[in-house]
Amino acid sequence: AYDPASEILITVGVSEALQLAMLALLEDGDEILIPEPCFVSYGPAAIFAGADVTYVPTRVENDFQVTAEDIERRITDRTKMIFLAYPSNPTGAVLRRSVLEEIAEVVVKHDLVVLSDEIYDRLIYGDAYEAGHTCLPSIPALRDRTVLLGGFSKAYAMTGWRVGYVCAPTPVYEAMYKLHQYIIMSAPTASQYGALSGLLRCEDDVEQMRLAYDARRRTIVDGMRSAGLPTFEPEGAFYCFPDITSTGLSSEEFAQRLLTEEHVAVVPGDAFGPSGAGFVRCSYATSMEGIEEAVVRITRFAERCLEGAAQNAGQAIDQTA
Repeated sequence: AYDPASEILITVGVSEALQLAMLALLEDGDEILIPEPCFVSYGPAAIFAGADVTYVPTRVENDFQVTAEDIERRITDRTKMIFLAYPSNPTGAVLRRSVLEEIAEVVVKHDLVVLSDEIYDRLIYGDAYEAGHTCLPSIPALRDRTVLLGGFSKAYAMTGWRVGYVCAPTPVYEAMYKLHQYIIMSAPTASQYGALSGLLRCEDDVEQMRLAYDARRRTIVDGMRSAGLPTFEPEGAFYCFPDITSTGLSSEEFAQRLLTEEHVAVVPGDAFGPSGAGFVRCSYATSMEGIEEAVVRITRFAERCLEGAAQNAGQAIDQTA
């Protein structure tokens, strides 16, 4: 539990909370480790604070889950902070408690701080839902080493209302509060009342929305696999991350051509980091009807690409024969 008077700060979305935490904790020359693929603003926020960013690659073979070993091999004497953002945008990956406990051992061993963005914590599915979300500071060793970020835009569908929060040990809270006063002053009052109403009255709606997302998740993941685009099982957020390498196109080429030819928008995976190359991010935060139509169009597009790739491969064989 956190003391609301000295450990919880309401912010203008998680974006402000992220920047405040970076400014309060990082100094020139400090190093932060950030697993990628990741949301595009994490690295720049650290750079604004004067820190150096080291990205930690993750792999589809491990369902894009960072491991304690991945992190520890990149720690230097300048490393001060580890950044975690699970459930993940863009991949939908979720970390199990056992993995987080192994990471906690590394954090304590090297005397580090963790910044944990858990904005998608309520939107988890399948085995991850059965296991339950692990809030990072619930691990005893990390309670006083973690700055927890959260907000209302995802689970409570309050995108645009700009209400986030940060939970942190009192010394960190006090430093962030000073920055918050001078930069922002306060989150919008009307939005805070809306967020409070969501907490008090909307838990059933949050669960109904989670179940609806889960049905959409199943539809789009199964659709991508049927289209010949291997897709690992996303267990959180509202994104899937299909592998498009079989089409013979780069992520950028796939996204551009899909938009032009079939009027379906996806985001190139490598926009989120080098480990996203060969993938695209598909959001299922839309209607089931829209998802079903998108699957039809992506399937049609993928079939054309796969036929073209097969023809090109055949021509290459003929030329070398």
